[in-house]
Amino acid sequence: QVQLVESGGGLVQAGGSLRLSCASSGRTFSNYVMGWFRQAPGKEREFVARISWGGGSTYYADSVKGRFTISRDNAKNTVALQMNSLKPEDTATYYCAARRTLVTSVIPQSYDYWGQGTQVTVSS
Repeated sequence: QVQLVESGGGLVQAGGSLRLSCASSGRTFSNYVMGWFRQAPGKEREFVARISWGGGSTYYADSVKGRFTISRDNAKNTVALQMNSLKPEDTATYYCAARRTLVTSVIPQSYDYWGQGTQVTVSS
């Protein structure tokens, strides 16, 4: 069983930055693909970014490419999402997720464990 706890959300003005962090309780954190997803009110959960088990491969949604950076520290069992140049349309609840395989994915349903989410609000 893996427990994920996100932190770092908040209120920021457009153009600002936030850094989200996700801490995992799992002993085999390095065996998991990690992803960040987000869900705005009235919308489906959508893919934001994912990182391979070793951190050597990353992939981003077009809407955040060039502005967000995903990273992981397997020694500390953490994954982070650095968000720069934030826009009002980035406002959502952001979720950290773990996929119990070495194969990467952008599909929410393919992830096995989820955090409780952290709210990000970007004001215009």
